[in-house]
Amino acid sequence: MKWRLGVVGSPIAHSLTPQLHHAGLAIAGLKGSSERVELKASDAKKLKKWMGKKYDGLSVTMPLKGAAAKCCDVLGDVATRTGVVNSLLYRDGIIHGANKDGQGFLDSLYGTFGVVVENLHVVMLGSGGAAAGILDALVNAQVGTITVHARNETKVDNLIRRYTNVYGHTLQYRPVDLIVNTLPAHARTNEAAVMQGVTSDTIAVDVTYEPRMSEWRALYHSEGCRTQNGLGMLAYQAALQMQWWFETPIDGADLLKVVS
Repeated sequence: MKWRLGVVGSPIAHSLTPQLHHAGLAIAGLKGSSERVELKASDAKKLKKWMGKKYDGLSVTMPLKGAAAKCCDVLGDVATRTGVVNSLLYRDGIIHGANKDGQGFLDSLYGTFGVVVENLHVVMLGSGGAAAGILDALVNAQVGTITVHARNETKVDNLIRRYTNVYGHTLQYRPVDLIVNTLPAHARTNEAAVMQGVTSDTIAVDVTYEPRMSEWRALYHSEGCRTQNGLGMLAYQAALQMQWWFETPIDGADLLKVVS
């Protein structure tokens, strides 16, 4: 079998996912190709038509993660809870959907810092698809609390109702152990200071990776925080994604070397 892979979303030209797919294929000893596919939310219905005809597996990024879940015949547990899919697989006439973002985030955090998140107090910036997957993984890894700061009050309310230890911005535990920025670049405002409750012991993770050192990450780095961009999460979730596709072990640390 020659695997037909790709990554869909908008904008997509910057994506490093095809490099990760090619590396994963090589590690697994498989043949195939991967490409970037520009697809806007208004054209999301194409996903269902493409699976099986053009692609065997797709990585899904913004703004399509919610729409991707709706095109699936079968959803994994995390995708069912969150309504968000970042990985599609076509097998035996069925479209399967999974969300590997959250566990990829946790694996990256542990791989980089050796951090176990149990009982930590977390701040999440944003409430989109990436935030939903990461938040679900953090809750299931038994963090202490998560405070969500986001403009979309409906999405924030849905997250608060779904989990018992997730709160709106009016209730934030201090000090902050971990702060995660999932906001896309166009939705960010310039900040002059780090958030209240952040100390030099705080870990600050920006899930974007272009540029490698964003203004937000640089601000927290200058305060002495341990910081990380989104390359780790990208590589580790890709490893989980391809393990699911290929049924072959793939190490996220090996993939991270490809894009670092």
